[in-house]
Amino acid sequence: MAAVKSLSGRQFRAILRKDIVMELRTFEMLTSMGLYTLLTMVVYFVAFASASDAAKTIQSVAGGLLWVAFVFTSMLGLNRSLVHEKDQGCIEALLLAPVDRPVIFFAKAAGNLIFLLIVEAISVPVFYFLFMQGVGFAGPFWMLPLSLVAASIGVAGVGTLLATMSVNTKGKDVLLAVMFIPVMYPLLLGAVSAASAAITGGPGATSEFWGAMGFIAGFDVIMLLAAYGLYEFIIGA
Repeated sequence: MAAVKSLSGRQFRAILRKDIVMELRTFEMLTSMGLYTLLTMVVYFVAFASASDAAKTIQSVAGGLLWVAFVFTSMLGLNRSLVHEKDQGCIEALLLAPVDRPVIFFAKAAGNLIFLLIVEAISVPVFYFLFMQGVGFAGPFWMLPLSLVAASIGVAGVGTLLATMSVNTKGKDVLLAVMFIPVMYPLLLGAVSAASAAITGGPGATSEFWGAMGFIAGFDVIMLLAAYGLYEFIIGA
């Protein structure tokens, strides 16, 4: 049993290292995801520029604005990560290799999670600079990164499964969006609620935050277990 776990750990690290090295050679995925998020925030800035009380309005909807940008950015990254694998024949090579399918899933999901968190780490300071100067975060700042990490785990895990399902279809971009948004809707409700509690603060912000975090954690556990069980059938289809 220990030998099997050790082998699976080495396989996981090898696949994850391969994805990271490939991205570091071109920065294609990170660049496209980062630019997409920044352009989305520029659109936000233009849209709110004419608002009479823009600062107060933005603070009340800031959590939703952040997650609108992150959701569509994550779909872009998820789709590109699997398209590259398919175009270069890496998926077929992984299927031919003596690697357990769940190991492939967790390695791909971990890679997508790392890239998404990097984009989020860059985007939050930009969002603060554009919209929150003079207003600031009313709640404890540590709540925001904690909620982003927790929700991003679910986005990366479930998104990896859905991207694998859609990669062999003709309209993979549209199909991924059609599947992704309805499945992720419950998680997005919790993520927006937690982010809003961190940004707006208030007397009940802490209880609201932990309630949303409990919802996010439950979604992550249930959906990751489902994706873990289904991935062997999806990737081999």
